[in-house]
Amino acid sequence: MVHLYKNNGYNIVIDANSGCVHSVDEVAYDMIGLFEKLDKQTLIKTVLEKYADNPAIDEAELEEIYGDIIALKESKQLFSEDEFADFQWDFKKRNSVLKAICLHVAHDCNLACKYCFAGKGEYNGEKALMSYETGKQALDFLVANSGTRHNLEVDFFGGEPLMNFEVVKQLTAYGRSLEEKYNKNFRFTLTTNGILVDDEVIDFCNKEMSNVVLSIDGRKCVNDRMRVSRNGKGSYDHILPKFLQFVEQRGNKDYYLRGTYTGFNKDFSADILHLADLGFKELSMEPVVCDPSEEYSLHDEDVPALCEQYQILADEMLKRKREKNGFTFYHYMIDLMGGPCIAKRISGCGVGVEYMAVTPTGELYPCHQFVSDERFLLGNVWDGVQHPEVLDEFKHCNVYAHEECKDCFARLYCSGGCAANAFHSTGSIRGVYKLGCELHKKRIECAIMLKVAEQTEGLEE
Repeated sequence: MVHLYKNNGYNIVIDANSGCVHSVDEVAYDMIGLFEKLDKQTLIKTVLEKYADNPAIDEAELEEIYGDIIALKESKQLFSEDEFADFQWDFKKRNSVLKAICLHVAHDCNLACKYCFAGKGEYNGEKALMSYETGKQALDFLVANSGTRHNLEVDFFGGEPLMNFEVVKQLTAYGRSLEEKYNKNFRFTLTTNGILVDDEVIDFCNKEMSNVVLSIDGRKCVNDRMRVSRNGKGSYDHILPKFLQFVEQRGNKDYYLRGTYTGFNKDFSADILHLADLGFKELSMEPVVCDPSEEYSLHDEDVPALCEQYQILADEMLKRKREKNGFTFYHYMIDLMGGPCIAKRISGCGVGVEYMAVTPTGELYPCHQFVSDERFLLGNVWDGVQHPEVLDEFKHCNVYAHEECKDCFARLYCSGGCAANAFHSTGSIRGVYKLGCELHKKRIECAIMLKVAEQTEGLEE
């Protein structure tokens, strides 16, 4: 299957099954588009008629292009078959080797963001802070179930994890004490709303955290409409100076600003560019997923306008890249030369299999978005997985489990999409979140266009 589209003056052809991307001229673009619809002679005749006013386009030229298409097809770079489906991947037989956990060190928050999936940080339950003993057992559980995997990921999450900062520090130290003994390398991440960030937090994170995720929604008017304190006051003025200091002192270590856009700011590209103009170079902005009845929700009819925003963003990113003033947008990060292995591209994030969330009391869930839903309780960090039937369901989460993905050019870029978004929008982890799917396809088109432009114009940094 091939997907053809035009973007920023580039004629792009994606061979979905092989992952090959081709940037071609107008004539080759037209011929590839007709290749499977017409026999050779009719195709050449049709294209000759279209370019009748161009003396440079003659039958010999088209014969040569046709030959190039045939050669690409024979080398499985164009019109390739889906060889991976024929392997009959049985993901239920995969070994459950854990690589990452999301440690909910605080089911409490000092903000009350209106769109929060976690019920203001409490996950529809009681406020709770993780004890050091529980967190220690969670790290032991991760090591014990990680097999020979060397690099392990731990995200300090909440609620707001800095409300339990002492335990974060203690658990980081404990994780470091395990590294040499078990031949492991912990990559710690902290996700914060910024309210409690201070010099000590910055110094500690810049020493110990492989990544930090800083939550802000963009422009002050947008951020302060949704990201508010318990008394309804906006957070922008309080957190922005802290984030600027944090990033400046972080140097070349990883971070990114992570925002959420809603029906209130469907012009979200302006929020991303606002943050870029402030000097932040690593940015992410996610569409809200919520009950459709909420006044800030997104709907199918919004898709064209939202896709236009992604195009506006891509155009501006290319412009700034050419001006040597670029920035990174999470959804446009794509590796065309050495991307994830095919097993990863089929199975996705590894929710519930390679990745689990741990509550303050030590319960295990497939990921942070399933926490508190007892239907998805896996077990706990002391006794391990006690509900293998739930684990088996998530082992089957892969792109081939979705009939809707069969003819989608982007399927090996999204692996069938987010299981949590699918469940919350369709009631099944094997469903497809259609709005998110349409947005993802547009993001992939923009991401590939940017990579083509970088390579064509020599813009790589």
